[in-house]
Amino acid sequence: MSTTATQFHEEEAIGKTYDFRVARRLLRYLKPYRAALVPALILTLVQVVLGILQPKFTQYAIDWYITPRRLDGLTLFVLVYLGVWFLRFAFAYVQEILLNTVGQRVMYDLRSELYDKLQHQEVAYYDRNPVGRIMTRLTSDVDALNELFTSGVIDVLGDLVMIVAIIVVMLTMSWQLTLVTLITVPLLFAATTWFRKHARLGYDRVRTRIARLNAFLQEHISGAQTVQIFNAEAKSRRQFHDINDDHRNANIETIFYYSVFFPLVDLIGAVGIALIIWYGGWSVMRNTAANTLLTLGALVAFIQYSQLLFQPIRDISDKYNVLQAAVVASYRIFKTLDMPVAITTPEQPKKSGRAVGRIEFENVWFAYKDEDWVLRDVSFKVEPGQSVALVGHTGSGKTTITNLLMRFYDVQKGRVMLDGVDVREWDLQSLRENFAVVLQDVFLFSGTVESNIRLGRADITPERVEWAAGEVRADRFIERLHEGYKSEVKERGAGLSVGQKQLISFARALAFDPALLVLDEATSSIDTETEQLIQQAIERVMMGRTSIVVAHRLSTIQRADRIIVLHHGEIREQGTHQQLLTHRGLYWKLYRLQYSDGSNEEIHLTDEPARRDEPVSGSLQYGD
Repeated sequence: MSTTATQFHEEEAIGKTYDFRVARRLLRYLKPYRAALVPALILTLVQVVLGILQPKFTQYAIDWYITPRRLDGLTLFVLVYLGVWFLRFAFAYVQEILLNTVGQRVMYDLRSELYDKLQHQEVAYYDRNPVGRIMTRLTSDVDALNELFTSGVIDVLGDLVMIVAIIVVMLTMSWQLTLVTLITVPLLFAATTWFRKHARLGYDRVRTRIARLNAFLQEHISGAQTVQIFNAEAKSRRQFHDINDDHRNANIETIFYYSVFFPLVDLIGAVGIALIIWYGGWSVMRNTAANTLLTLGALVAFIQYSQLLFQPIRDISDKYNVLQAAVVASYRIFKTLDMPVAITTPEQPKKSGRAVGRIEFENVWFAYKDEDWVLRDVSFKVEPGQSVALVGHTGSGKTTITNLLMRFYDVQKGRVMLDGVDVREWDLQSLRENFAVVLQDVFLFSGTVESNIRLGRADITPERVEWAAGEVRADRFIERLHEGYKSEVKERGAGLSVGQKQLISFARALAFDPALLVLDEATSSIDTETEQLIQQAIERVMMGRTSIVVAHRLSTIQRADRIIVLHHGEIREQGTHQQLLTHRGLYWKLYRLQYSDGSNEEIHLTDEPARRDEPVSGSLQYGD
């Protein structure tokens, strides 16, 4: 089955299974705003009544004043007519204010709920979903619901009431002419069914391509510098052209159905009016016994009622598209909201509060996908206050160990324990509060230098921020900034050097006063002079704290209490720097490779091809 056919059947299944369920769930978001919705509904019904009066005014003007050539009272009649329309305008204004207010509040509630859900999703969720697709859920999909609430449900209800009311009024005027008018209604419903069937798939295609477009833009805007460095602009432009072309074609396909449907509705309406003029004109001129009540004014009113009848039918068809877009968007939003969070705090956590710092991996097996094991039967212990370095080639499982320790993922086999308690039994927030992490790729938020060190923690005072910055020697460059600690930090730290961003990251870690410290090649992007300046501060901070150091540069870990050497997810060696060199094993080979002057014979590090089986922030550096 083709992709298009598969999407079609999936969407049909969604419609049949979820339309009512989605609509019922959406109503729950409207309940808090009933105080605004009820008046809006009443105003809608009042507007329907005032709208139905318009053709009657025309009928009475012709029959009472124009045909008998009476001028007395015509001016007052016209003023009353204008007064009714001004009243309808006022009611429509208040209704729009109420409905748009409700729509904006519901959008706010949905976006807040979505954001909260996404904040608590495990890291694996972001591995599976592009950022652009997630952004589409929070923006375009929620916007589709706003149109539903502001011009969808209430207006459709008003249109239905108007259709029924118009037919009743027309029947009281002439049931024969009403039947003539309604001859075209089956044609209109057939056209609507055709349009609805094809527009549904078109809307889903458009939204799918919007998500794809957003994902591409987010990725390539963030990586614009890399694209330029490698002269990949032409390739990037071709990829964007293809995705943008798909998006354009999906919209054009949807527009095609619009361009056929609405002129077709106008044509059917014109046929209906022609039938009214033909039959009604014949009846008025013949003045048959069956139509003695059908005057010239009534005939003109009938034509206006016919136009009014086709307008809400057309509007309902148009609103169906709004409804369909909202259903598709709602399904995706609710699918995101209903997605279970794999990493959660147990109902009755066994441990919380500040940790002592004892770490134990007990026969741990872990794979990011299926049974492609990244860690294989890994076991080791770290006593409180010890510093342990993890060494190995790219993909050996170093960063995976730290991710499991902070429970960004859960193990498939074995246990990861902190202070003798499985991390899955810890209060999740409390568990992560015990860690401070300094990564090789530092992420800074828009804001100030101070806010990037505090990260919203009210208990971290300005004095502590300055102390932490001083400990890692970040105060030297911060004080040279235009506004010091209040200086603005642009998106992702633009305007700061890589070393400066890492120093801020160090200050952030120190300010949080963690029980455990994780350094993931944290000094790799800092020049030698700066590295020497902060090394003493790092050692002071590590005193009394359990520290895990992921290292590629072996010069940064020689003072570690213990070095664990990983190879293809297994622990091959453990010991101090001197013990491992004396052992002349894998660590010794790594050390020789990094500090070789080229005179040594070639040493083969691995006996099998390296593979990428973990997300890592850097690679092993051979020969600095």
